[in-house]
Amino acid sequence: MSFPRRWLLADQLGPHFLDDPAQPVLLVEAKELFRQRPMHRQKAHLILSALRHRAAELGDRATLVRAGTFREALARVKEPLQVCHPPSRAALAFARSVPGLTILPPRGFLTNREDFTAWADAQRRGPLRVADFYHWARREHRVLEGPPGRVPRRSRAFAGTVAPAPPPVVEDAIDADVRAELDRWEREGVRFVGRDGPRRYPATYAEADARLRHFVRHRLPDFGRYQEVMSVGDPLLAHSVLSSSFNLGLLDPAEAVRAAETAWRAGAASLSAVEPFVRGLLGWREFLWQLYWYVEPRLPGATRLAAAEPLPEWFAELDADAVEARCLADVLAGVRDRAWAHHAQRLLVLGNYALQRGWRPAELADWFQRSFVDGADWVMNATVIGMSQYADLGRVDSRPYAVDGRYVDELSDYCAGCRYQPETALGDLACPYTGGFDAFLHRNRERLTGDPRLAAELAERDDPHLREAVLTQEDKRGSSPP
Repeated sequence: MSFPRRWLLADQLGPHFLDDPAQPVLLVEAKELFRQRPMHRQKAHLILSALRHRAAELGDRATLVRAGTFREALARVKEPLQVCHPPSRAALAFARSVPGLTILPPRGFLTNREDFTAWADAQRRGPLRVADFYHWARREHRVLEGPPGRVPRRSRAFAGTVAPAPPPVVEDAIDADVRAELDRWEREGVRFVGRDGPRRYPATYAEADARLRHFVRHRLPDFGRYQEVMSVGDPLLAHSVLSSSFNLGLLDPAEAVRAAETAWRAGAASLSAVEPFVRGLLGWREFLWQLYWYVEPRLPGATRLAAAEPLPEWFAELDADAVEARCLADVLAGVRDRAWAHHAQRLLVLGNYALQRGWRPAELADWFQRSFVDGADWVMNATVIGMSQYADLGRVDSRPYAVDGRYVDELSDYCAGCRYQPETALGDLACPYTGGFDAFLHRNRERLTGDPRLAAELAERDDPHLREAVLTQEDKRGSSPP
């Protein structure tokens, strides 16, 4: 049986995006993707490296076309094509405009569109919540059911400092060619952000699978305890750092969920360790993808909060050296140097700072998409606009994700070496997150009356003199780096 040539997009590079090992494949490199808006240099490298490694794996079965635009590339192909459902509305609209291109249902997710729509339609009397979806999905896919294996007692020592390093990513001739081409593009005027560096993330299924197996064996048992921890000395901690591998389509999330579940059944990891990882894939990742397509035409970015300030240049350009606040300097440097930070750093440090200062949610979502190696429209649209910035009118989360410096201190070791004091909101030693949180509450006081926690926080600070002082202080800070 012969199969039509399958156009594999840059987020469809794993074996589960083909119907047969012998199926012919089209891969496209379009320079327009990289010159539209400044992308992180390491993200650009990973995308090109993954496309070229996939072409090398497939050999004669693959046709790799390099062109200025996708339309130019497809015009060179003189045979019927099919493609799995593209990852964004813009890409889907383009695919529908290509004559003779057959669009197949989405792959790389556990829940199909029809089942999610049926579930969501049944919930329409109230807002859609990821927790409700996750409980439904666990039952639907029969995940983490039945008795677990016996989990041995673990040392209280933090596993992130003693677990062996993940299998290394070794650059090869393909990566050398990619780096040389990106250097040439920069000389021609294509602009990137962030620093170049050795490729840190898998570009092939084999590399990603090795990282997944290592994570399940060595870090998953401690994932639940340390998923929210932030440390200046260890950016990895107990995280898998596989988000780019899932978003490139190298890994099938169904396989990863089953691998974690197998570890739980074997007694290698407790439910409290395994469930947060499973929830991230089966719950949060699935929910983001489905919600992106369920809510038409997109999450609006029309916030109830005061959020009209542009992103300052130091933040947009990843200038971590200009920042004195230790937590923000460390996380921003991580984005600059690695194009990655784990979810607590994204929400509590980056997103929280932007929310407190009323930066434009759509600009922030675009920044996340361009600056992170795992950035994708369907991910950042709901995560940043919805959860982080509360700019989707409460569709994703039930309250703004705003906290003060004391909360950051509880979950990290940042504050111990910082010039600012997390408990202080006013003065030279005032923590930008604590003063910023107070100012956020006061600026949005009329908009926060429906949130019990934030309303209570506001009541504690309802002193006209302190309110005026903190607002004046934060206004003076303005868009300057803290």
